Formats: sequence, C-alpha cells, structure tokens
Amino acid sequence: MANKCPKCDTDNPADTKFCGECAAPLPSSEAISVSPTETLETPKEELTTGSVFAGRYQIIEVLGKGGMGKVYRALDKKLNEEVALKLVKPEIASDKKTLERFSNELKIARKIVHKNVGRMYELMEEKGTHFITMEYVPGEDLKSFIKRAGPLSAGKTTFIARQVCEGLAEAHELGVVHRDLKPQNIMIDKEGNSRIMDFGIARSLNAKGITDAGVMIGTPEYMSPEQVDAKETDQRSDIYSLGVILYEMVTGRAPFEGDTPLSVAVKQKTEMPEDPRKLNSQIPVDLSNVILRCLKKDKEKRYQSTGELRSELINIEKGIPTTERVVPGRKSTTSREITVTIGLKKLLVPTLVVVAVIIAAVVIWQFLPQKEAVPVPSAKPSIAVLPFVDLSPQKDQEYFCDGMTDEIIAKLSRFEGWKVIPRTSMMRYKSTDKDIKEIGQELDVITILEGSIRKEKDDIRVNAKLIRVEDSNHLWSETYEKKLESVFAIQGDVAEKIADALKVELSPEAKEQLAKKPTENLNAYDYYLKGRGFYYHYRRQDNENAIELFKKALELDPNYALAYAGLGDAYAQRTFRFGFPRSWLDSAIEVSEKAISIDPNSAEAYKALGLAYEYKGWYQKALEADRKAVELNPNYKAAVGNIGWVNWLIGEYVEAMKWFKKDLALDPTDAFSHYSIGDCYFGLDEYVKAEQWFRKSLDLQPDLVFAHQELSALFLAEGKYQKAIQSAQKILSADPNEFIGLIASGDAELYSGHYDRAKQYFGKAMAIDATRGDLLTRMGYVLWKTSQRDEAQKMFSQSLKIAQEAIEQGSEFFWIPYHVAAIHAIQGNKEEALKWMKKAIKAGFRQVRLCQRDPILENLHQDERFKQMMVQLKEIVDEMRKLVEETE
Repeated sequence: MANKCPKCDTDNPADTKFCGECAAPLPSSEAISVSPTETLETPKEELTTGSVFAGRYQIIEVLGKGGMGKVYRALDKKLNEEVALKLVKPEIASDKKTLERFSNELKIARKIVHKNVGRMYELMEEKGTHFITMEYVPGEDLKSFIKRAGPLSAGKTTFIARQVCEGLAEAHELGVVHRDLKPQNIMIDKEGNSRIMDFGIARSLNAKGITDAGVMIGTPEYMSPEQVDAKETDQRSDIYSLGVILYEMVTGRAPFEGDTPLSVAVKQKTEMPEDPRKLNSQIPVDLSNVILRCLKKDKEKRYQSTGELRSELINIEKGIPTTERVVPGRKSTTSREITVTIGLKKLLVPTLVVVAVIIAAVVIWQFLPQKEAVPVPSAKPSIAVLPFVDLSPQKDQEYFCDGMTDEIIAKLSRFEGWKVIPRTSMMRYKSTDKDIKEIGQELDVITILEGSIRKEKDDIRVNAKLIRVEDSNHLWSETYEKKLESVFAIQGDVAEKIADALKVELSPEAKEQLAKKPTENLNAYDYYLKGRGFYYHYRRQDNENAIELFKKALELDPNYALAYAGLGDAYAQRTFRFGFPRSWLDSAIEVSEKAISIDPNSAEAYKALGLAYEYKGWYQKALEADRKAVELNPNYKAAVGNIGWVNWLIGEYVEAMKWFKKDLALDPTDAFSHYSIGDCYFGLDEYVKAEQWFRKSLDLQPDLVFAHQELSALFLAEGKYQKAIQSAQKILSADPNEFIGLIASGDAELYSGHYDRAKQYFGKAMAIDATRGDLLTRMGYVLWKTSQRDEAQKMFSQSLKIAQEAIEQGSEFFWIPYHVAAIHAIQGNKEEALKWMKKAIKAGFRQVRLCQRDPILENLHQDERFKQMMVQLKEIVDEMRKLVEETE
C-alpha cells in the first residue's frame, strides 16, 4: 500500500518514513517506536519556578522547549552560578543507543575549553529523569543578528569569523568536527564576541562505531558536499559551513536556497555560488575571494585548516578600522533548539531521502539587562577637585589656578579604581557659598580636594587639603613652597598623596606618568594654560584666542604634545561651532596626529583626533580614537561623551545611551550631559522624556544652544511649529549671528510654510558657511517653492557636489544621503529618492516623525513604499527603545 505524502501528494513505498520528493515526514501505521526522527511526547516532569531540582538546581524560569525536552534557567546552589538545565524526554532517555551516543559525544565536547566555544557540562539522572547541564550564555545568535541588522560590514564579518576560526581551531586540534555549524549555533554574547555553541553532537575523528553509518548530521543550507554525499567529514567540512555563514553575513542570505531541504542539499553538490560582490558591492575583493574558496566543492581546494583561514581574515582586517569590528550585544528574547540534524542517503541512490535526526544538546540564552551601576561610596573612592583659589598679590593668576586644577584632575583621572569629577563640573563651584557636604552630595563623591595658590615671580606656594564629605575631616593636607619650575612635581605629588589617602594602589608605571613633565618650558606651559582657559568658553573669539596661544606655546616648545592637542580641538571647533570651512578638520587631524607621534600616551591627543574624525564623518575611526583615549584615561569625560555621540550618529542608540549615562555619572551637574540623554530619547521617539532632559539641561545652562536647537526640532516633529520658532529664537536673542540659531530658525519657519522668513535665515547662515550641503538643499527647496527654479537648481547642484565629495572622502554621516534623497524628491524622482533614503537609514538616520513632517520630503509622504520604509524604521526604533527601557 502506497504511503501518500501529506505535503506534496506523492505516493511513496509503504515502508518509507520520509517523502522521496520533498523529504517531508510520512504518516506511519506501525506501532509507535522510539526514533530520533519521531514527534516525541512532552515529558511528564514539570518543574515550577522556585522549586529545587536534584537537590541543587533552583528553577528561575522556563526558557523554552526543543526537540529533546524543556529547558530551564536555574541557579546551581552548590556552585552559586546560573546554568541552563534541560530535561531529556523519556522517549529519548529510554533508548539506550541514543543515550550512549549522546553521552559519548558530550564527553568529547567537554574537552573543548576556549573563550569562543560555549561549554556543556554533564548528563545526569534524578529519579529516572535524565537531564543535561550547560553553560548559560546571555546574547543573541548570529542568525537573529543578521536578520535584525541586515548584511554586515566587512569589519564586523571578519571580526566574527576570525573568532569562530579560533574556537574551531581548538576543537579541530582535539580531533573534533562540529558538523552542524550554522549562524543559529554562533552566539554573539553581550560583549560582542562570538561563541560557537552545540558541540554536543560533534563526533571525534578518532571515535568509531557510535554514530550510525550513512546518516549525516547537518543542516542543508550549511552542509558541505561531502556531508550531502554521506562521505567522511573532517575540519574542511566545518570550513565549508563557515564559508556559507560568511556569505550570509555579507549578503543577508545563504548562497543556496530552495523549497525543500533536499533541493538545497542538491545545490550544495551541483551549483556554484554567485559572487557575493554581486549582491553587496561594498565587500572587499579579498573577502569575496576568501568566501568563494571556502565554498569550493572539492575540499582539497578549500583552506586546509582554520588557522590558514584565520590568517587570511587577519590580513583583511588590517585594512579595516578596529571599531568597525565591534558587534553590539543584544538581549535574546526567544528560546531555541540549537541543533537540527539532517541525515541524507547518498544522492546517487534512486530514492533520495532526507532523514532528520534530533540528537543533540540544547543551549538557551538570554541577554541579561545591564543596569548602570550607581557608585557606592564605600566601595569606590571618589573625588572632586574644587578650583584652586588665587591668593597672588595682583589677583591675576586665575588662569594659572584653573590650570593647576585641570592638571591635577587630569592626573587623577588617568587611573582606574576611583571616580574623578571632570573640570567642566568643578568650574561651576568657583567662589561658591556652598559647603563641602552640599557639594559632595550634588556630585555624589566622598572626598573633595580644595586648595589655594600664591604665585609671585618665580616663587609658588600651593596649599592643598583632602576633605571627607561626610564629616569634613581632613584626610591629608600639605603646603608646598617651591620655585615655579617645580610646579609639575607638585601636581604629581598631590595626586600620589591623594591616592595614598584613598588607598588606591598605583603601579610603578602610573607613578612614572604622574612624574612626567608635559614641557620643560614654563612660558610655553603658561601660554598653554591661558589657551585652554579661552578654549573652554566655546565662543568664536575665545576659540581664536586659544589658537594663537597654543601656537605661541609651540613656538617655545615644538614638542609640546598637549599644545598640539589643544590646537586640534580648536581647529575642529572652528568647523563645527563657528562655520569655518571643513578643510580645518584636515588641519585638526594633522596636529592631533603630531601630538600622538610626540606622546603616544596622550589621552588628550586621541580625543582631539577622535573629535576631528567625528566632525569629518569618519565615525569608525572616531570610535577607535575615542576608545583609545578612554583606555588611557578611564575618567576622561569628553572622550566618554564623544563615544556616545558617535554611536548616536550611526543610529546605535542603545550603545549611545550607555555611554551618555557614563558621561552623566562622571559629571552629574553638566548641562551638555543632560542634553545628550535628551537627544537619545528624542531619537527613540520618547518625546516626553526628551523634553524633560532638554529642560533639565537648560535649567543648568540657559544659554546651551544645542538644547534650544533640539527642543525646537522636537516641537517640529510634534507639529508644534510656533513653539519651535520660539525655541530657535531664544538662541538668536543672545547672539543674532549664531550659526546654529540661524539654521534652527530657518527650519522652524520652513516647516511653518513661511518661506520668505526661512530664506532670510538660511541666507544669513550661508553668509557664514556656504559649504553645508543640508543648508543649500533647504535653501534650494525654498527657492523651488517660490518659483525660482533656476536658482534652486544651482543650490541643488552645489549640494550634490558637496555630498559627492564627502562620500568620496569616506563620510558616514546619515544627513548626506538624507538630503540627496530630498533633492531627488523635490524634483519628482521618487525612485532615486527612496534609494537614498534607504542609504540614510542604513547610515543611522532614525527620526521617523521628523522625517514624516519634513517639507523637503513632501513628495514622498504619500508614497506607499516610503510609508512602508517608515514602518520598518519605526520597528527598529521601537526595539531599541525596549532595550533601553530594560536597563532603566
């Protein structure tokens, strides 16, 4: 009697269990028997939350259910650590052959100990119930990551693949082949590192007679040709599977797809993969060649070891910024069965059968929410350095006192183990009437350093005392009466004595850094201090004064690294804040690199370089420089905040918020820190929270132009145009020529439909800087709407030229493709407009509601494709918002 397939209606022989046409399971009239391919009953054993199983495993929650049984998250009370615990279904456990096979393979898997391999522990029995204990790993599997993020960059791809190679190499060294490597079995943990899971089904090359002959374990989409043919497998089979994964990472899909497992398996043997560069032109040629070599049908033509493949990946990585390889972790909210094994008879056999065999362990992960830790005074030393008081006879040494304050803060900040409040917060306490306890509570510190300086000619007298906030007791105090040339020694000694008082142990290298002189020329030091004082005012003329003073310092000491770093900061601010040509960013990069060449351990130099890279739109390079600055100086607030902003610019709001909160913890009273968090909530579509944080920042600093600008933009997104105009005008009321205020006012009038007013503001802004493509595009739109088409076209042409140049120079700024899209939309070219909008979103654009109201995109607003794009973008934003909420 024929056995009809319920899926494709094909008649099959009565004794077959799988359809020869589509490989679907066939109904059986025989008595139920235990088989790895059958649908298994739910085990009778159910564990409840809070109960203790096997005398030691306290159940926390059910994680999920797979083919082998239910999986729980549990606390191992004996070891006081969390594990994943899986109950094995009785139907599997009662089959001695299956249990023996699994037990042997588990013993093999336990040999693999490597940071890029998830651990499996033990197969045990409790009152007739078999169960497996496994490592509990928070994170997201690579399949989900690719689905969420889309095709990955070359940097992220090589970063992941190299770590997978390292984990595989350890297994292959022990004679273990995975045989079911796929993105579902690769975990991206919360630190962004790769972990290979599910070696529980791997078979040792030296083991014989355990796994049934002729039954191949694997998943068709990732199965090597030799696995399809039921031939002997070795490490090169894993390399083929890794090649498939590499292909999927860079293109978003596997090289071979089909309607059935069988059709995919056939393609693994018979078809050549399409060059991945045809699907993603951004892939480097070298990486494409590596992928295609991994996918050679003949395993002799593949890489012969993971070590060889890893070397190729390292060579490719050398040309990619380190920060591009960082893969953000993410919470995994679903449970999954890690291994699905597909057994195939050789395809040359007339009846082609796919035999699905579920025999392996399951590991379930969940990304644990990461709370921002609030410093506990008793657990972590913390200090604020109040501005030193000028006691000089002429009272003309304020800049010197501020410089001394800055230098001590900088020296203290370089070392881990304590919290140091940055200078931006401390300068607000100049001449304050608040007492020590009040200041300490505001800044959340347990100690405060205060002091005074008397400088007269070449003599200096410094008095310093360290005070405990709780009871105002002096923990340490000292008076230094020295020649001015000893100023650097004084700074170092103060920092070292504070460390001793707070019981912070300093290494010999740290002490050497404290004693290091930034310059031998005291006059150069004097010019530098004055320059920094002007720079921190963040006003146009003050910035120019700072540049001149830094230059004077360098004339006296051409090897003064800090002066070069200061010059780099000021040059970058010329472009960002004050409308100077973008060519000054190249100058900023040049002098910052000079500073690093003089002092490779200068956090200030790396921060200046990161700032220039950020303004240039080179975000991956910016992250690399900023992270180096934080590595050198863990309490360096400016660099910490910049890391947050670069992540914001690339649309990674979860990571941005994490760094913004660190930034705020370093400086709880800083207006800009509050503004930063507000802008992150703005992007996350949390408008109520965003406005609250903007208001907080303005309470702290009423003239913070960025907060007024973004508050205006928020009102535009909400359709509150009059409020937007009022917020923008507050900037201009303080300075009628403030560049940011002119743009904000122009935007507010544009949204309101007041084209003449918008034109007026944009015109004034262009008189300051006519190289801003976004400004030219918006002016072009105004001209277009007022029937000045020829003039508008000139604006669009110039804007497109600037955009093209920026893109050719490597800019990653989402605003560039956004405004290119707008130009095409205004001119009625919707196809091109949508194409560029996709690029803007990929680059990091996230403002859904602002985009839906932006007049320059009005020709797209009713387009169904645009609407769908906004729906998808909102899903991305909603998911990020949920992840941020989980950390609050």
